[in-house]
Amino acid sequence: MSRKFLVALGSAALALSLAACSGGGAGSGGDTSDKKPGDLTIGVSMPTQTSERWIADGNAVKSKLEAKGYKVDLQYAGDDIPTQSQQVDQMITQGADVLVIAAIDGTALSSQLQAAAAAKIPVISYDRLIRGSKDVDFYVSFDNYKVGVAQGTALLVGLGLLNKDGSKGTAKGPFNIELFAGSLDDNNTQYFFGGAMDTLKPFVDAGTLKVKSKQTTPEQVATLRWQQETAQKRMENLLTSSYNDGSKVDGVLSPYDGISRGIITALQNAGYGSGAKKLPVVTGQDAEIASIKLINDGVQNSTVFKDTRLLADQAVNAAEAFLQKKEPQANDTKTYNNGVKVVPAYLLPIATVYKDDIKATLIDSGYWTAEEVAAGQAKK
Repeated sequence: MSRKFLVALGSAALALSLAACSGGGAGSGGDTSDKKPGDLTIGVSMPTQTSERWIADGNAVKSKLEAKGYKVDLQYAGDDIPTQSQQVDQMITQGADVLVIAAIDGTALSSQLQAAAAAKIPVISYDRLIRGSKDVDFYVSFDNYKVGVAQGTALLVGLGLLNKDGSKGTAKGPFNIELFAGSLDDNNTQYFFGGAMDTLKPFVDAGTLKVKSKQTTPEQVATLRWQQETAQKRMENLLTSSYNDGSKVDGVLSPYDGISRGIITALQNAGYGSGAKKLPVVTGQDAEIASIKLINDGVQNSTVFKDTRLLADQAVNAAEAFLQKKEPQANDTKTYNNGVKVVPAYLLPIATVYKDDIKATLIDSGYWTAEEVAAGQAKK
């Protein structure tokens, strides 16, 4: 599964240019350039409060906009698509001047976006690309393919097949691994999984890595709504069905820390981590505090850190640009085709965090404190 294929996935209009397919979007009218920030409202729609990551995102966007004087309508949808649709409808009806949306299902908000376009309300797709609509004006995210590459690389480093500097490790294998992906209704899933599999494929082809369950397609390994409980149940089923012959799991590709914790719980319940049966290498994403403690304690191997403070900054920058009748700064105008148009994007860098990176990357930057890492819990 190459990056070129992933970029084209789901798009029947890839050959269209950005200029040809960006006309008539939501941000084509509605003069707010002469209004004061206190007279303007930004609607912020976040998918769930079950993940500390999305709570942090919502709070960061809200606080940064309010610091500039804007009114903010922040809503969480509880991972329920009809609720998010209703909340966005309400934001439009109540006169939001810009919408910042992290969609639960990237294809489920078309009618809301049409209403936003009719009302001349710019739409910023936040971290999860909204698909199948021309009425998406901008996308702020991280380089999601590189996130997948980082996760695949972290698995290889954890197994000893690579060193952290990318050089060849001393381990020989073969190793048994299992694969997990995110929710298929989230556009990022294809990039995470594609980047990881492109990284792991040479080792799978060489027989160094073996997926003992033979579950390797996105459909087989997906985790609906990124739920920890769903991942735990699948890991339990994998252990029962594929590892009842005395063999062991050496590594698990996990795309998100919540999924990682579900996987680890299933493994620990099956006796991994006690005696000679050591825990497999388990990857992750989002640097959630519960998983950072697990990494610090030597339980989870790694996570991919995406600094949501920087993502919130870019969402605010894009919103302000639209309110001032300007085009937001984009650093990618080719990659993110949502099936109808190429959405201009601003992509941020990511960092892999192993145990010895926690202090420099997370504590020294002020993302988490040493006390929070030790407790595995964020301060209120």
